[in-house]
Amino acid sequence: MLTDFLHGITYVPQGFRLLTAQGLRRFVLLPIAVNVLVFAGLLWWGAEWFHTLLLWLLPPAIPSEHSGALGQLLTFLEGTIRWLLWPLFLLAAVVVMFYTFTALANLIGSPFNSLLSARVEQHATGAPPLQGPKGKAFLAEAIEAIMDELRKIVYFALLGIPLLVLFIIPVVQVVAPFLWGLYGAWIIALEYGDYPLGNRGIPFREQRRITHQHRLLHLGFGAGVLCMTIIPFVNLVAMPTAVIGATLLQADLRSRTTQAA
Repeated sequence: MLTDFLHGITYVPQGFRLLTAQGLRRFVLLPIAVNVLVFAGLLWWGAEWFHTLLLWLLPPAIPSEHSGALGQLLTFLEGTIRWLLWPLFLLAAVVVMFYTFTALANLIGSPFNSLLSARVEQHATGAPPLQGPKGKAFLAEAIEAIMDELRKIVYFALLGIPLLVLFIIPVVQVVAPFLWGLYGAWIIALEYGDYPLGNRGIPFREQRRITHQHRLLHLGFGAGVLCMTIIPFVNLVAMPTAVIGATLLQADLRSRTTQAA
């Protein structure tokens, strides 16, 4: 049991090592570059807004020959307060970026993740991934994709809401953070496993069954990715690492199933 969990973690460093592999770099670097540009733009906008706010709250003192010591004191205090507030703004901006980077990275990088997963599978197996069943009308495929996303949202909510309630129950709240960590690892395993499995046309309900069959393996993988997301700067590459690791994991599971058959 513990062996499966630890083996699942190993897919994270495997994914990290392949970040710079030939043929994969552009699918890794492009979403990261877009994310960095988006956050740089948000930081610039926030700094401009904060500067305007400071000018409104602390208008520059105009020195006057009649202002005397009081005017000099006010000028000194105004400059000191500005000097103190800017570092606080930068600290707050770093904290916000730290906690929101992974979520925004997933949103921006999602169009690239399926392509990255397909390239990783080709890199690992030497053959392009099998595609799901064709022949469906575009509207039918779109409706099916939307239903799958709704199933994921409902499933995640049904698991997550009861865990949030545990945080306000005395005594039980002691184990709530641990259970929340397991929940996060499980959701990550399902979220990133969707790319290699979705490339093969496997719906979310079947993805859940596959993940349940190897629970500890996927929990180990999800826990490893979760640790990456909370480490500053390392979380910059958490998303592509997770996509690559999940693809390698699913490729190994298929290989194991084929050999057993």
